[in-house]
Amino acid sequence: MGPQSLTDDTKRPSPEALLEKAEQEMRGRLKIFLGAAPGVGKTYEMLMSGRARKADGDDVVIGMVETHGREETEALVEGLEVIPRTKVAYKGQHLEEMDLDAVLERHPQLVLVDELAHSNAPGSRHPKRYLDVLEILDRGIDVYTTLNIQHIESLNDVVAQITRIRVRETVPDTIIDRADDVEIIDLTPDDLIRRLHEGKVYLPKIARRAIENYFSPGNLTALRELALRRTAQRVDQQLLSQMRAQAIEGPWPAGERVLVCISEDSRSAGLIRYAKRLADRLYARWTALYVEGRRNLQLSEDERDRVAEALRLAQNLEGDAVTIPGGDGRVADDVIAYAHANNITHIVIGKSSRSRWFEILHGSVVHELVRRAGNISVHVVAGDKETEVRASRRPVETASLRRRPDWMAYGKSTLVVAAAIGVGLLLWPWIGVEHIGLIFLTAVVTVAVWSGLLPSLYTSVISAASYNFFFTDPYHTFLISRPRE
Repeated sequence: MGPQSLTDDTKRPSPEALLEKAEQEMRGRLKIFLGAAPGVGKTYEMLMSGRARKADGDDVVIGMVETHGREETEALVEGLEVIPRTKVAYKGQHLEEMDLDAVLERHPQLVLVDELAHSNAPGSRHPKRYLDVLEILDRGIDVYTTLNIQHIESLNDVVAQITRIRVRETVPDTIIDRADDVEIIDLTPDDLIRRLHEGKVYLPKIARRAIENYFSPGNLTALRELALRRTAQRVDQQLLSQMRAQAIEGPWPAGERVLVCISEDSRSAGLIRYAKRLADRLYARWTALYVEGRRNLQLSEDERDRVAEALRLAQNLEGDAVTIPGGDGRVADDVIAYAHANNITHIVIGKSSRSRWFEILHGSVVHELVRRAGNISVHVVAGDKETEVRASRRPVETASLRRRPDWMAYGKSTLVVAAAIGVGLLLWPWIGVEHIGLIFLTAVVTVAVWSGLLPSLYTSVISAASYNFFFTDPYHTFLISRPRE
């Protein structure tokens, strides 16, 4: 599931997350024992976990387990019910496969299925074993299974570059994402190589060739990092799903997530590269976010191209590129709401190249983000001088600055003044007219803190008019009988 889009309902449980949770409760639970390479002990750990479930009173059977002649693994099979394998005739041979029908008819609480990426013999109901597993899950049966990192589809090319060996049997990433639990079976390269030398993984001749090629220390270290990263990514997705299902507002700093805000500004490419470096240092996922406004159609062709190039650059650097429609409020409101909905812990934004007076009159997205970020770290990045000069010379009326007035802020300002009038009329007999001005002054200060300069100026004007209309003689007119007072 990608980053959640922005809506006004982000504080309510996500319907998609609730539906996913309901579907999970109806089907069996899938647990994957994931390893960086063969021989790290995935099957051993799966059998140990299965025996623990059996000791707790659950009905556990073995659908398919490959012991590869390892004595310690074979010892764990003893005492567990094994579903006999079915034989499939192929080219004059009889190949043994898991008997899917027998497993479904037996309908245990938990079935152990080794080697998730295995290709079934031609003539089987499903071409791949993971499809057998999906059918078992749909019947409400839990499944424990094993998988090596090189068999994940999205990592196939990466593993081939590392090991110079391309595996043919792969499992779609959707299977990993569907798993309820992914347990990483971690073993250091030195320990795995020692197991190879001891003959606990392959026969001695095969083990020597494996150490010289696939199982070199460098390869194993890289594969181990891939396995740890993929497991962390899955855990991060589970955390987001839980937060959305329970309407928990982020961020939860359980894992780092970086958000970079881009615009049609020529500095966006530099911001994206900064965010990429930050994400790499934090070992974090990152997203480039572009907020579209109603006036977005008035962007020039060059500005549109800059936005598209920035989003493509983010994707090329292994980030997520997201575009969301702007709401009725400020850009900062949209960014903060998106950050809370997606558990963002770091926001990257460019330093404004506009003058201080311009920011006083029109407001500053950067200042608003910093003020409202809460537990989110905000990184304000200055561009190079040449880029800043180009940006400052652009016409003031760019789409990012031609924001609509925040009518809701003006509406709130009107309500604040109305409340000040009511309080003034109520207290007038006791405090006198000379003190009522303080009530209106409080209203102006409150709006200035909440909504910024322009709404506070508006509040000042209508406060003065209201004070004159209701509390100065002659009453209920805008005339002033004693101007000097």
